[in-house]
Amino acid sequence: MEILSERLKRFKPSLTVEISQKARELTKQGKNIISLSSGEPDFDTPNHIKAEGINAINKGYTKYTPVDGIISLKQAIVDKFKKDNGLLFKNNQVTVGVGGKHVIYNLFMSTLNKSDEVLIPSPYWVSYPDIVSLCGGKPVIIETKASDKFKITPDSLEKKVTPNTKWLIINSPSNPTGIVYSKKELRELSKILLKYDHIHILSDDIYEHILYDDQKFFNIVNVEPKLMKRTFIINGVSKAFSMTGWRIGFGVGDEKIIRAMSKIQSQSTTNPTSICQHAAVKALSAEKEFLNEWILQYSQRRNYVCNFLDGIDSLSYVKPKGAFYLYISCEKLLNRRTPDKKKINDDVDFSNFLLEFANIAVVPGIAFGSSPYFRISYAASMDLLKIACQRMKKAVSLLK
Repeated sequence: MEILSERLKRFKPSLTVEISQKARELTKQGKNIISLSSGEPDFDTPNHIKAEGINAINKGYTKYTPVDGIISLKQAIVDKFKKDNGLLFKNNQVTVGVGGKHVIYNLFMSTLNKSDEVLIPSPYWVSYPDIVSLCGGKPVIIETKASDKFKITPDSLEKKVTPNTKWLIINSPSNPTGIVYSKKELRELSKILLKYDHIHILSDDIYEHILYDDQKFFNIVNVEPKLMKRTFIINGVSKAFSMTGWRIGFGVGDEKIIRAMSKIQSQSTTNPTSICQHAAVKALSAEKEFLNEWILQYSQRRNYVCNFLDGIDSLSYVKPKGAFYLYISCEKLLNRRTPDKKKINDDVDFSNFLLEFANIAVVPGIAFGSSPYFRISYAASMDLLKIACQRMKKAVSLLK
């Protein structure tokens, strides 16, 4: 009897995690690797948040908590949505998990049956399709184009709708493209969604505070309140507060779904780490003055890399309006050969080439369901980005 389950065949390991791990291993071997593959801020968690975690330990808040979050954190989340988004929720509409990924997993474990379909625009965050598959659903990809700024249109959305469509995922600002849906664009999509009352919306808002060029954030519920009962919103403290390792994500939605997710969580992780929950209360309730400086630095880095890429004819991109990623086309480099005569057949080959010849770790577009592209994160110091850009330019010049 095979020890491993058939379930494992439904999905692949996270390629972003795999590449980041490979970069760390090469660094340990003495190679000067610049990793632009990881999706986490390079800034430290703000001191007042760290202090609250230490304070929680000193006060003895180290025991089990309610399965899906302490009351004070749920209230802080309710207050956050009222203040930041103008949306009203109650504590019993809130769930807290071990990171946003865990909340998404709980959501789909609680709501998907075998024939249920989840519409996922590509390029997509690497884990969406695999979580859907793991939870027994069917991922249905809506392809987008650079010419449409990697956004779905009402027409492309409606063409993918079937009687089995249960969820649509909207991720804005987006990982990996950094695109942001405007109020007008969300309104047009909502017109389609109102026609099909069996479709629920997962709004992944994890990058909502990281915006550039006076871009405004809108949730689809802000645009069309009639979709409130059918929308589940995911967020967390990882990106805006540089708390990726603290593993606190949260979601808000229909009370019935929240209860089901708590049931799932009670038989897996139980509660998120107690001290991290208390630190998250401080993160959400305190002023975010530090974030203005972070966004300024992200914007400066984005502009530097974009200006540099403008000088490399064989690479192209859509300038991001949010998050901290650039999704770069390497199509013009396909079929060229490396100095050791290897042919660049796809974005995986090109990403491996950059790692081998330029000591830069990037993520190939195939991980995000769209090729031939590669994603870089500019959540790295300006000094490192300047070196990485020079290495990339030199490496590209070696391809013949």
